[in-house]
Amino acid sequence: MKIPLPFLLLALTITAANAQQANTSVSAKAFAEVAVYPMRDAPASARSLNEAKLSAEVSARVVAIPAEVGQVVPKGTPLIRLDSRDFELAADRADAALKSAQARLELAESQLRRGRELKERNFISQEALNQRETEVEVLRAEVALNRAQLETARRSLEKTTLRAPFRAVVRERLAHVGELAAPGTALIALVDLSRVEVAAQVQVKDVASLQNAREIEFVALGARHPLKLSRVSPAINPDARNVEVRLAFTGNEAAPGASGRIAWRDTTPHMPPELVVRREGRLGVFVLENRHARFVPLTEAQEGRPAPAELPPDTRIAVDGRHLLTDGQPLAAQRP
Repeated sequence: MKIPLPFLLLALTITAANAQQANTSVSAKAFAEVAVYPMRDAPASARSLNEAKLSAEVSARVVAIPAEVGQVVPKGTPLIRLDSRDFELAADRADAALKSAQARLELAESQLRRGRELKERNFISQEALNQRETEVEVLRAEVALNRAQLETARRSLEKTTLRAPFRAVVRERLAHVGELAAPGTALIALVDLSRVEVAAQVQVKDVASLQNAREIEFVALGARHPLKLSRVSPAINPDARNVEVRLAFTGNEAAPGASGRIAWRDTTPHMPPELVVRREGRLGVFVLENRHARFVPLTEAQEGRPAPAELPPDTRIAVDGRHLLTDGQPLAAQRP
């Protein structure tokens, strides 16, 4: 029986292809050797936890503003001085009233002691003794009242000098010498330098990677600042599909307001993009098992990007010759 020429050519082609596949030689490496750990990043900025505007607590005229815009001031540094003369006079009056009440109390207590001695000898009545005891209690209350008034006057006097509540940089002077400051009037704006942290917007899919990262850095203005993760917001931004994370500096701090990015290395092993191939519309890699090639799809793979792969470290990954492989193809040899 004579076989038609087209069928003969097709059979020869299939036979040659099968023979070529059987003799295909590829090289392989362990997944642990080829795995990469890509860098991740997210936009971030350094922010102060306190950006305060100090306001007047008493009504007085501004007499001095020692602080200048841009100046770094230690905690407790005088920033604004108000006219204190009226408050000094009030404190002096309260002090004088307290001393007067204390003197009258000492006299009343002395008279009470003398009255008790006379009562024991029946030289005064019980009513007279009760009167002296009442006078002592009244004067003790008066002393307590005058002491509280003196403390109030002294506190008001202290409020005529506004001091830095923390180590800060002066952002803005909101008052001028000669102006009358009323309670609640903002006089100076400060930025806290003692509590600065980094706020970053991280994609939801990268949060776990960031939480597992061994090292995190804030890269801004040409400098790198080591960080540690402080907290992750449970709320997701519905527009950008990201979450806000806060990180603390562990070394040199960046200036408040500095913009940059946080960077960290993913701890999950990834397949290098050059080893990823496409078969039947899916991206994956070929692994070599028992002298056969097996195609393993990578569900999160994207063209030209490292793909996370959950493979044992000793898995043999096809390297050279991978583009000619098919799933289940027998191999003649596997080069190391």
